[in-house]
Amino acid sequence: MNLLEVTGLEVRYGGIRAVKGIDLAVEAGELVCLIGANGAGKSSTLRAICGLTPAGAGSVRYAGTDLTGIPVFELPRRGLVMVPEGRGIFPQLTVEENLAIGAFARRDGEITADLERQFQTFPRLKERRAQTAGTLSGGEQQMLAIGRALMSRPKLLLLDEPSMGLAPLLVAKIFDIVREIAAQGVTILLVEQNARLALEIAARGYVMESGAITLAAAASELLADPRVRVAYLGEGAA
Repeated sequence: MNLLEVTGLEVRYGGIRAVKGIDLAVEAGELVCLIGANGAGKSSTLRAICGLTPAGAGSVRYAGTDLTGIPVFELPRRGLVMVPEGRGIFPQLTVEENLAIGAFARRDGEITADLERQFQTFPRLKERRAQTAGTLSGGEQQMLAIGRALMSRPKLLLLDEPSMGLAPLLVAKIFDIVREIAAQGVTILLVEQNARLALEIAARGYVMESGAITLAAAASELLADPRVRVAYLGEGAA
């Protein structure tokens, strides 16, 4: 069963058609990646799914509901959460305060337990729980952004370029965490320029070029596809 269905989605910036009527779907429990070069329209797609960027045409259905007209702030209450490119943390607040903000829409009694769970997943954040978020390293800020999203107990997690600007060791750590989150049953749509790592952890993938979906297949098939290997995996043409 599809948790997310995107049909004929278009995004325009003035006269520029950044996303050109794409279709994609993510089943409940899946980890799906959307790969492509910088400027392909990947981030615009995620922003349109969340309503942060108005869609020029098409529809987005989440859990069977058309999201048209639903306010952005309402989506976390419904289980749809995005970790944006650039992390979007609150730099003047502490690590713990940032995490608490992730649970703003919740009214249950398990918020404290979930906070401790994030500290178990991200021990570095526990060490820095009283530190202002703006003083964290890039990798720590990315961990904080993901941890804050998890505090809302998402059903669908949209991740936009989580490896951007990170050292290789931290990239590997972030992808291990993404894999662990997926294993816990959270549905994930991952936008990522590091095509190899994204395809290695995803079940399925979409390739986006110049605002259009050009390939869609199982991640293992895309990893073996000569076109993907040449264009996105840094391998020479045969």
